[in-house]
Amino acid sequence: MENVRNMFQIMSRNFGLLSEQCCDSCCGQEVSLVQSHILYEINRQHNPSMQDIAVALGMDITTFSRQVKTLADKGFIKKSPHPSDQRITILSLTPEGLTVENAINLTVNTQLNGVLSTMSEFERETVLRSIQLFNDAMQRSATCCVPPK
Repeated sequence: MENVRNMFQIMSRNFGLLSEQCCDSCCGQEVSLVQSHILYEINRQHNPSMQDIAVALGMDITTFSRQVKTLADKGFIKKSPHPSDQRITILSLTPEGLTVENAINLTVNTQLNGVLSTMSEFERETVLRSIQLFNDAMQRSATCCVPPK
């Protein structure tokens, strides 16, 4: 199993470096890797609560709250009270936040497509299908910590 862990460590490290470089260079804004993940999840989910995003990212609420405050101070996200429960805070991207998220997304996708372009069509399909199969298996696993969809 050590070889499997090693493969995932290397892939995770490489993807982290790719994502971090994109955050530093793509949009002319200072956005950390963690902040880019928050912007991505807010954009992916529809009117998520702070708790929804913190759970999806596996972050404790205190650390998450600090990151949300920073993003709100930069004008990238808006915090609004839930219409039926004032204790819940709903997050949304501002137009500026959406622009930054779209720039990061475009840069990451361009780089990933560049990596995939080094493979044959069969290899690309195999890799993408395998990633989907593995993600599905992780969600079914009773021994794996997977945030809810």
